[in-house]
Amino acid sequence: MILYLIILFIFNISEYTVNAAPIENSKKNLAILVDLNEERLYLVDKDNNIIVKKYSIASGKLETPSPIGTWKVVSMGKWSGGFGTRWIGINVPWGKFGIHGTNKPHTIGSEASHGCIRMFNKDVEELYEYVTYGMIVSIYAGPFGPFEKGLITLKPGDRGSAVYEVQRKMKEKGYYPGHLDGIYGEGMKEYVIKFRKDNNLTISHNVDYQFYKKLGITLID
Repeated sequence: MILYLIILFIFNISEYTVNAAPIENSKKNLAILVDLNEERLYLVDKDNNIIVKKYSIASGKLETPSPIGTWKVVSMGKWSGGFGTRWIGINVPWGKFGIHGTNKPHTIGSEASHGCIRMFNKDVEELYEYVTYGMIVSIYAGPFGPFEKGLITLKPGDRGSAVYEVQRKMKEKGYYPGHLDGIYGEGMKEYVIKFRKDNNLTISHNVDYQFYKKLGITLID
């Protein structure tokens, strides 16, 4: 479902027109799209195909990637210090992630954060005025969806968007009764083993290419 929602936002983003007119009466129509490839954040009126605002951002580093997927705003606050002047938290289950300002404005436009979306303080202050609890925040990194880096082998201890999607697919097939949290913990290991046994795969805790294939996850260029 996450991937489909992302595609829904992306497929016609180039057709959106920019309109900075006041929209106080239609906040319910707004959503946030973060494009990690462009290092851009778009505030969009999804009902009328309008880009209301667009901003430069800094996203997560390779070792601490931003959470790809479609999320909702669950917290808001006026902060100070290293996280800048505003905080917009999203409901990513495997960690604390959000959109915030920064005291390192030189990092904007690059992969520099621990996974959060950084903005210039003046920009996040402006964005904050449009945000409401429950607003959709879609973080996009390309056509591979949560598998931005390809079908990398997942091992116990890993966490992130790829683990979340594997859990979701396993649950669809009746192999994962646990909570979708994007964390490959002890509770997930036994279900990975069961799936491998039932599909005549070599027994290990790894989620590798053959596991992805049997699970029905393929990437198409």
